[in-house]
Amino acid sequence: MMHRTAAKTLVVLATALTATGAALAQTTPAADPAPAATSPLTANISLTTNYKFRGQDQDAIGHNGLYKKRGVKPAVQGGFDYAFGESGFYVGNWNSSVNWLSGNSIEMDIYGGYKMKVGVFDLDFGVLTYVYPGNHLGNTTELYGAATYSDDALGAFTAKYSHTVSKDYFGFAGAANGSGLKGRNSGYLNLSYAKEVIPHLTLKAAVGYTRLSSDIRKNTGYKSYVDYNVGASWDFGGGLSLAGAVVGANKKDAYLAVVEPGFGPIGVQTQSINKAQFIATLTKTF
Repeated sequence: MMHRTAAKTLVVLATALTATGAALAQTTPAADPAPAATSPLTANISLTTNYKFRGQDQDAIGHNGLYKKRGVKPAVQGGFDYAFGESGFYVGNWNSSVNWLSGNSIEMDIYGGYKMKVGVFDLDFGVLTYVYPGNHLGNTTELYGAATYSDDALGAFTAKYSHTVSKDYFGFAGAANGSGLKGRNSGYLNLSYAKEVIPHLTLKAAVGYTRLSSDIRKNTGYKSYVDYNVGASWDFGGGLSLAGAVVGANKKDAYLAVVEPGFGPIGVQTQSINKAQFIATLTKTF
């Protein structure tokens, strides 16, 4: 999920002073400049070499219905956030091109929540629905909560937990796919860290744990797994940044996909959607 903030600076224009006004100005303190105004609406757009969600490939299906061989699979992404003044409430939308569900080519995330400050922690609570137009098997709704601690010397630490409340869970389970399995109560815990080591350069690292519902684990070959993300970003200024990271997950054998069918049991080739990749992403925020 990509939340962004932007600021616009107001320029204070001085009026021409008369001779009397100039004399008065010598004995009267100058007024403080007007405070910077922050737009309630922010937006972002990105171009990435690959899109992984919780360590797993999101562009995998080739034109023949088989999974694509590994390589660069660019995705266009973008969205917006709207903050309701200083109330702490916000809504937003984020989208990405994807190709892992037949008949679908876009992921649309719709979310809303509330942010607040409690002591040294920045808290964030909300609800998020993943929508896949053209194939609703992937539609999933989660509640989330996050806490961030930031320190200029130490960096920023964030813990976030997302809990599935829909029966459907990213095509693994639910009423939509007719499996009868319940994806509800699947959960995802993510711990992340970021630190600006020199001006413009920020190092980032994250580790996450996906706990699949008992229905999915007991009745399919899929397993709960750990994902990771290690990299850095460079801020060019003006809302433009470039990030690079190695992203992947464990339990690779539980998430194998066929890329070459072969002949019977001979010549079959598989790859894991959890295998690590280096991903580069160029982002512009407004």
